[in-house]
Amino acid sequence: MGMKWRKWALPAAPLALALLATGCVSTSGAPEAKPAAKPSPSAARSAARVCAKPPAGPAKAPAGAVTVDPAVVGDLAAKTKSSPAHTTFWLKPGAHRLDPDRYAQVVPKTGDRYLGAPGAVLDGRRTNQYAFAGTARDVTIGYLTVQGFVAPQNEGVVNHDSADGWVIEHTTIQHNSGAGLMAGAHQQVRANCLRGNGQYGMNAYKGGGPISGLVLEGNEITGNNTGDWERRQPGCGCTGGVKFWAVDGADVRGNWVHDNRGTGLWADTNNNDFRIEDNVLEANDGAALIYEASYNAVIRDNTIRRNNWTEGRRYADRGDSFPFATVYLSESGGEPRIKARTDKIDIYGNVLEDNWSGITLWENADRFCNSPANTSSGDCTLLVKRSARCARPAITTAPLFADCRWKTQRVDIHNNRFLLDESVVKCTVKCDRMAVLANYGTYPDWSPYQGDRVADAITLRQQNRWHDNVYVGPWKFVVHDPSRVLDFMQWQSAPYRQDTGSTLDLGTGG
Repeated sequence: MGMKWRKWALPAAPLALALLATGCVSTSGAPEAKPAAKPSPSAARSAARVCAKPPAGPAKAPAGAVTVDPAVVGDLAAKTKSSPAHTTFWLKPGAHRLDPDRYAQVVPKTGDRYLGAPGAVLDGRRTNQYAFAGTARDVTIGYLTVQGFVAPQNEGVVNHDSADGWVIEHTTIQHNSGAGLMAGAHQQVRANCLRGNGQYGMNAYKGGGPISGLVLEGNEITGNNTGDWERRQPGCGCTGGVKFWAVDGADVRGNWVHDNRGTGLWADTNNNDFRIEDNVLEANDGAALIYEASYNAVIRDNTIRRNNWTEGRRYADRGDSFPFATVYLSESGGEPRIKARTDKIDIYGNVLEDNWSGITLWENADRFCNSPANTSSGDCTLLVKRSARCARPAITTAPLFADCRWKTQRVDIHNNRFLLDESVVKCTVKCDRMAVLANYGTYPDWSPYQGDRVADAITLRQQNRWHDNVYVGPWKFVVHDPSRVLDFMQWQSAPYRQDTGSTLDLGTGG
């Protein structure tokens, strides 16, 4: 669980010995670059501005609906309990309350629908932990504000038990503790405002998962992690605008993910088959996107701007040499043996503007199945069912030597536009990095991945490729380990031969 990028066991290598970038524009004779990537029409618009003016629900009760009265405490839960499955409930305008018990909650039946009239609010009054819970399938919640619930850490307020087939749309879920929303299989989350929740806007986690067929579309996800959990529990890996765990098949499109404390979107441990497209990822304190210990994704046509200023600067100011980037792939790559709509991680058509650094591809040589350094405790790769198999002597030979490790491999980064104006970012050091690197393997003592094996592989042998990109600004490139900092010409030259067909303009601006 969580990313651990500071487990360095590198030989001392002062930065004075690094290959410092010289800022040359390539004249290597590479093919002319393809046209610069531009924001997609949907992303370039004003994004999913849902929170400022959410759409109003039905002003009158739909035919056959059960009317819920805000003047009666506990009316919603009581009428849900007494009504049959597939009932529609219409919540009248006003503040609806549950019974004053921490465990009071609404437990829907299969196919129930909850629609809020204009001004309908379900308020937990900092007393109730959960709003909607239980395992009923195919529940719909629409046009409602859900606020003031106090779910414990790692638990959620809406769909607390991660039931399948729920549709949450045109709903504001705000100012709750824990996660505003949990997720089940085939859940659709459309045109909602997920704002100011204590830990996550949404936590896509289900015990015994995976979650399949998740859709997150047209939502505004902002100001989450008000509890600042990464500072309270350093390294917990337990925050974000949205966190995904073991999700197999997700479409994340057309969302405005902004101003979250920490990471915007974070896929952590055995996720697969993601399409992340046409989003605006903006002004998040940490990375816009982390894809960690996961597989097979398309990341395209996103506008990614002004992210990672807080966390990137924090690491730089304390002298950390790790290139913590705005798009961070950690032990993640394409794997043709795992069924998905792509067999690689394909990153293209994106515009990254004035972020703290660009894209980092990283692999921790000490993190593998059955290793004490595996921060996804108890989990193994999707290619090995039992972690215990990853032990000597079997792990030293095929197939386990390869399959016990999450690999950053088959990553294709092309036709993107990377813009950096250091005066906008207000940085003087280390905000200008692209990187592909690993640590020097040292742990545990029985690890077959000790030394430079993983660093050599991720840099030269795992089909990680940049090409046909446009760079504007003073970009530098980190390869193999943090001590190797290259200029653009060195990056394009042997042995790395990256960014064929790409161009670099040292000027700033668009």
